[in-house]
Amino acid sequence: MANASRRTTVVPGIAKALDLGALALRPALTLANITPRPIIPTQSVPTSVPSSATRIGVFDSGVGGLSVLKHIRAALPGADLLYVADSGHVPYGDKSPEYIRERSLAISRFLLAQDAAAIVIACNTATAAAAGTLRAAFDVPIIGMEPAVKPAVAATRSGVVGVLATVGTLESARFAALLQQYAGEVEIVTQACPGLVEQVEAGDLRGARTRALVERYTQPLLARGADTLVLGCTHYPFLRDLIAEVAGKEIVLIDTGAAVARQVVRMLPSCVAPAANAKRVASFWTSGEVVAAQRSIALLWGEQVMVSALPTSK
Repeated sequence: MANASRRTTVVPGIAKALDLGALALRPALTLANITPRPIIPTQSVPTSVPSSATRIGVFDSGVGGLSVLKHIRAALPGADLLYVADSGHVPYGDKSPEYIRERSLAISRFLLAQDAAAIVIACNTATAAAAGTLRAAFDVPIIGMEPAVKPAVAATRSGVVGVLATVGTLESARFAALLQQYAGEVEIVTQACPGLVEQVEAGDLRGARTRALVERYTQPLLARGADTLVLGCTHYPFLRDLIAEVAGKEIVLIDTGAAVARQVVRMLPSCVAPAANAKRVASFWTSGEVVAAQRSIALLWGEQVMVSALPTSK
């Protein structure tokens, strides 16, 4: 199909705050519903994670990358997982590429100091800004991710695909290259989604404000005829049920978490089969407030966890 026929439409982001005070609250899945076991917040972090298993380092601007981490855990039960939520600097979507590269380099150095055998950039925005820099700097596999434009183009029946993503992702050269390579004659309608990352970080997955934002961001895409929506930020899969409810069950929702896990398998095939009777470890750090991260990660990861503070130099 000729690339000249492709159309890309940018739906303007929300320029002013939504007045949501009058909206009736629904029963919400929030952090208030999670009661993690008591912990003593720590301001230090162990220098290493005791284990003989291969360790995979994963990071995101916050807790959204846990949606990718779940796929990696399912695909590679023989690996220990090291996860950094850079919640002290969330969101990445409104940060400059230089700022994101600096954060990505610092976090990657920390993960390598924990003996990570590979690093997964569980963030579309950070991949666009920093993947090349990390690959040039470090001699380990660097696995990034990108919005699922290719599978969405293959899945659409209406010929219109909507992309929900951050400003940083949509304005990146990497995303432009994806459109050039895969869109063909399909119309791609993009929508920046300020505020959604923060709702997931707060653990508000079904509250009134989150629903209002989802309705506001999906409506223009559906109005243009999109029958397939790309969840172009790793935070958004945690809103999948709400997005499906708002958009309609007939709308196809696509993200790339499983594809990233498959790429990690290709890079580290020895981690697929766990050692007999081995219990693999998942370790978590945050650059944000430790107790808040403890609650958020417990909610989204689905079990109680211990979260440590990322050293302040990172």
